[in-house]
Amino acid sequence: MNWLPNADIILLKKRALIIQKIRQFFIDRELLEVETASLSQSGVTDQHLMCFKTHFIGPEISSSNNRGPLGVPLYLQTSPEFHMKRLLSAGSGSIFQISKAFRNEESGRYHNPEFTLLEWYRIDFDHFKLMQEMDELLQLILHCDVANKITYQHAFMKILDVDPLNSTLKDLKNAGASLNLGDVLNNENDFDTVLQLLFCVAIEPVIANEKPCFVYDFPASQAALARISPLDVRVSERFEVYYKGIELANGFHELKDSDEQLRRFKNDNRLRKKNALPEMPIDFRFLASLNKLPNCAGVALGIDRLVMLATEQKHIDKVIAFPIKNA
Repeated sequence: MNWLPNADIILLKKRALIIQKIRQFFIDRELLEVETASLSQSGVTDQHLMCFKTHFIGPEISSSNNRGPLGVPLYLQTSPEFHMKRLLSAGSGSIFQISKAFRNEESGRYHNPEFTLLEWYRIDFDHFKLMQEMDELLQLILHCDVANKITYQHAFMKILDVDPLNSTLKDLKNAGASLNLGDVLNNENDFDTVLQLLFCVAIEPVIANEKPCFVYDFPASQAALARISPLDVRVSERFEVYYKGIELANGFHELKDSDEQLRRFKNDNRLRKKNALPEMPIDFRFLASLNKLPNCAGVALGIDRLVMLATEQKHIDKVIAFPIKNA
């Protein structure tokens, strides 16, 4: 039985130094480090994110309306986002957290079901200011050049010669005809799923090979928890950052409207039901806090992938002491 850690001890020491640098980066900027719950009575509604589920048998929440024969269902968090925003609404000021997050998806080159996430929120920042700060962090850790920036629309037009904001589903499928996606595109009729497939296969691998690249102004239908742009209602104030074919982070100018967020959550659950996925309990504590949320922007960055890039490793298992296959 092999009991040794997957990652070399030398690499684990480098990982520790990188995390120390990240923590000092935020301490120097006077952000408060916080800790939030990994388990919650609510999950995440996004149909592309799958939560691990367990049950709590203790008496503390035994009166919960959700209690079943196995106890109260609890979900391991895919991100600390909801809890961190509740702290922001309570007056915490700008905050950061380095924590474990969990997603019930396949493990692979860039994925482990348990992973380390850096998430931070800046009061009175919009997504452009946050991109600038993240660019500074990437330069510190990766010793890379200043990042490029490109809109989601321009990326599609430049690489696939199709406009994602003004095209039909047929236009998108025609643009992806040469991408060897076989029946996947032909059998998929959800507009945003097709967009995501095209982005993943055609754009991610080529967009940021020399330096990091921020992609911003995602379609409004992919806003998730971001505001809709006041300048163009077709897009949201959301960004992602890529480097050497790897998605590193996802950030928002945060939505403060609880009614709009509830509408999005309900729509997520409708899509889940349509695709034979379990509907998820909506986090009404989070929703109740949203109207008190200060103007802010936030972003989540995958530490394991960042360490991969910083140490020039080809597989995420090389920078995690005990990935799932060795845990």
